[in-house]
Parts: sequence; C-alpha cells; structure tokens
Amino acid sequence: MEWAGLINYGVFMLTLAGIYAVMTLGLNLQWGFTGQFNIGIAGFFAAGAYASAILTTPPSADHLGGFDMPIAVGLLGAVLVSGVLALLVGLVTLNLRTDYLAIATIGIAEIVRLFLKNEDWLTNGVRGVAEIPKALSTTPLDPALADLLVVLAALAVVYGLLERGRRSPWGRVLRAIRESEPGTQASGKNVFAFRIQAFVLGSMAMGLSGALYAHFTGFISPEAFDPEFITFLVWVMLIAGGSANNRGAVLGAMAIWAVWAGTEFLTGKLPAEFTTQAGALRIFLIGVLVQGILLWRPEGLLPERQDGKKRG
Repeated sequence: MEWAGLINYGVFMLTLAGIYAVMTLGLNLQWGFTGQFNIGIAGFFAAGAYASAILTTPPSADHLGGFDMPIAVGLLGAVLVSGVLALLVGLVTLNLRTDYLAIATIGIAEIVRLFLKNEDWLTNGVRGVAEIPKALSTTPLDPALADLLVVLAALAVVYGLLERGRRSPWGRVLRAIRESEPGTQASGKNVFAFRIQAFVLGSMAMGLSGALYAHFTGFISPEAFDPEFITFLVWVMLIAGGSANNRGAVLGAMAIWAVWAGTEFLTGKLPAEFTTQAGALRIFLIGVLVQGILLWRPEGLLPERQDGKKRG
C-alpha cells in the first residue's frame, strides 16, 4: 500500500509538472526566442481553463453552458479563445517597449481574473465551475494515469511543433528580432507581424495548459489562477531550465516543480504556529534558488544551442 501511494503521488506530481511544462514552452517562445516580456501568463492560462470547462461540462444553471461537448472540442476551444485574447492584447501592446509590455500584460491578466471572478452568469464567480470531465474517462485506464498520458501527449505535440518552428527560417527571424529588432527590420522583415505570431502562439500553449489543468482537477475557481502560483513559477522554470532552449524549458518545469513540491512537504513538518508563514517561506526558498542560478549558471541548466553549439 505504501508503494502504491508513492506511485500515485508521483503520477499526480508528474501530471502537474507536465501542465507547467506546456506553459513554460509557450513563455519560451515569447521571451526566449523573441524577447517579449509577458507577465500576464495567468490570464491566458485562466482563459483556456474556463473556455474548456464551459464547453465540456453538463448543462448548468450556475454558469454559461455547459455544452457537454467532447474534451477534444474543449481543448481546441481553449486554444482558440486564448489565441484570440492574445491577438487583441498583442495588437495594442506589442509596439510597447519591453518594460511597458510587462506592465501592460500583468494589468490585462488581472482584468481577466477579476472578470472571471465577478461575472457570475459566465463563470459562477467565486463558486467556480464543477463537474469538469476527466480525460479518457471511458477507457479502462486508471483516471490518474489517463490524465498523465493526455498531458504528456499534449506536451510532446507542443514541444515537437516549437522545435520544428525553432529550426525553420521563421524561428531564425524570431531570434534575430530578439538580438536586434532594428537590424531585422532593416533586412525587410515585418517585425510586428512576427512578434504577433510568437505572442499568439505562445499564449495558445498557455491556454492549452489551462484546459489540461481544468480537466485534471475537475473544478476551477478564480483563486486557482493567482499569479503567485502561475506567472511567478513559470518564469522561474524558464530561467532555471534555460531560456531559448525547449528542452531546457521542459527540464526547468520538471525540476522547479519537484522543488516546489518538496518545499510543500518540508513546510508541512513545521509546528502549527508557523503554518501561516509556510507559503511565504516556500516563495523565499524558490527565490533563493533563482538567485543561485543567476549567480552560478545564468544561462540555465540547458543553455541555448544554435547549429549544434552553445550560444557564446
């Protein structure tokens, strides 16, 4: 029984790590390859989660829908909704300088969170959306294992597509924009169009991860999309794993999630009078880890590679 419990816990943690890895790959496309400083990750994650939940849940008087559609339709809807949201945001913000873009995206993410929290007719407000169907629920597989397989399949597809894009001329233009936007523009490339494409595609990956999270947990509410647990962790994962390296993004997500889960276990052993400070302590420990990485390995665990060689 003890081994079974450990295996189930491992499957649970690996599934969550895979969901974060999909999100980190999306951020890697935006920041790692194109240099776009997106601090609004939680907004696209939440939009994807709610879109898929509304499309796939049974009919309910508590929120819009549900339309009881197949999970595949929900995942596709999440990708499309987050992509449209990113297009609208990008058209307004992507001409801003990097620091202003960061301020704009975090403001938009907060608008999305408050909208989802207050529009009861759409999302059931703070009471959340329940009865979200599980993936592969009609198969004889264990539900937890089925969730893991679906998440790993989605991760493999996103990773494969982004790797293909990275090796293509399109990917080389993105990296050129990151290194020298004026130089890229002088060579005749439409910089704004490429920036929009990277921003939208990266946000679509974030929306997909939100949908995977919704179907994994079976219930979502606005509290689940706190930037502390979404935006902060995803940025740490990318920095730790290696910006502009898709393998590094996946490795960083797995490694940092393991550390995050480990800190939860350690803080759970603290005396009862310290439990209220446990959350802040976990953030502090992750912050110390990031500082260490920036000091001793600023390029991350897996640095960017170009033509088979490390950059620099």
